[in-house]
Amino acid sequence: MEIVVIITVMTLATVAAAAMLAFPRARRRPEPEAPAAPVPVPDAEPVDPARAFGYQMSWLAIRTRDNLGVAERLGLTAITPVEWNDGVARVYSETDGETAIFVTPPVNGWTFAVGLALPQPLGKAFADKTVPLLLDLGSHFIEVQYYLAYPALDCFAWARVIDGKLVRAYAINDEGVIWNKGQQTREERTLGIRLYEMRGVKKSAKDAEGDPVLYPTEQHLMHLAGKWSIDPTTLDRAPPPVATGWLGDAPSKWRPERFRRSA
Repeated sequence: MEIVVIITVMTLATVAAAAMLAFPRARRRPEPEAPAAPVPVPDAEPVDPARAFGYQMSWLAIRTRDNLGVAERLGLTAITPVEWNDGVARVYSETDGETAIFVTPPVNGWTFAVGLALPQPLGKAFADKTVPLLLDLGSHFIEVQYYLAYPALDCFAWARVIDGKLVRAYAINDEGVIWNKGQQTREERTLGIRLYEMRGVKKSAKDAEGDPVLYPTEQHLMHLAGKWSIDPTTLDRAPPPVATGWLGDAPSKWRPERFRRSA
């Protein structure tokens, strides 16, 4: 009997061993790895939103996204990167405004160069340094526009260069009309001469009563800028800039130069 039990036990053990060899034990699934801890990302530096300008100011509107190329073509010196708020503040500053030019980040395909240090149409007694600058820029960029709005001195001007050609330029100050080049554009006609403000009377020898002198207003200028490119007084509603601006000093060749009187 004992022999039978022993044989039975040995037989069962042999069968079990054979089964283990024939059917390998299923592999255990690896334990799922714990998710990696998130890597902390440093906060991005805040970017200044676009800031409006335009009143009592002069600026260029240039159809390009290459704002550094604009700063270099203007011949600015001591060029440094700057955000919108600081750039606009510097050109309106009493201490820096005489020399500072702020080249903005591009907005909807336009780059602005802002500052009263830009050349200005000053009258027949001074060399015109504005139109040559516009034509030089126009030889490198598709379209260049110039604006000046300074009602304290009755100075208003606008000009437009397309494909290197001056198609329109108009400027007026307290001496009268300085520029009137090219045909009046459709956008100018929509302003309506009747909307201009009468600021004085231009005397003439033939007419004792004189002819009325009509001046545009800052609102006219901003409206025209909005038709030709972008009204800068609305820039605070523009999308956030994706590039930095540039601040530089105006080149000395832009300084006003009075014609010498011939003996």
